[in-house]
Amino acid sequence: MTQKRILVLNGHPAETSLNKHLAVQYADAAKAAGHDVRMLHIHDMAFDADYGFGGYKQNKPLEPVLEQFLEDLKWAGHVVIVSPMWWGGLPAKLKGLIDRTFLPGIVFDSRGKGLPKPLLTGRSARVILTSDSPWWYFRFFLHRPLFWQLRKQILEFVGLKPARVIHFAQASHPTDKQVEKWEHAVAALGHRGE
Repeated sequence: MTQKRILVLNGHPAETSLNKHLAVQYADAAKAAGHDVRMLHIHDMAFDADYGFGGYKQNKPLEPVLEQFLEDLKWAGHVVIVSPMWWGGLPAKLKGLIDRTFLPGIVFDSRGKGLPKPLLTGRSARVILTSDSPWWYFRFFLHRPLFWQLRKQILEFVGLKPARVIHFAQASHPTDKQVEKWEHAVAALGHRGE
């Protein structure tokens, strides 16, 4: 097995959560398998999540924690985001991290014709998503819009391919058996660096 450089981002804004637990499970398994792992918890990151006055011609200055996130992102060969789904989307602070750092000239080049050129090629991504919505409702009635947004409009857009999503449903009040099953699945992904 090839050793990978893996960035694990816990996208849950609370100090303790199931998402943090799963992120740590992934990171621990990856380290045990010999991968080089860096871990970030969004609740530890102090930054203004509002893009505010920024634009393509006038960027809002990045706080040091955002600059460090970008360094870690560029260092990584594989990026893992662990996040809850809230109201069909990402938590505001996680979305704010993306809004503030996934900028032209940094993660994509918008100067050419057609679609912008991704600048994070040669890397892969994994999203570990939890939700209270049953998997069948999210898949068959809503057609998994957050999967599409994360994979196609964010991660693959900037070059993180393949971008895979694993979804753990009805996570608000899981049984111990459900959590144990999710722990094993996440640890197996971490061990393989996927």
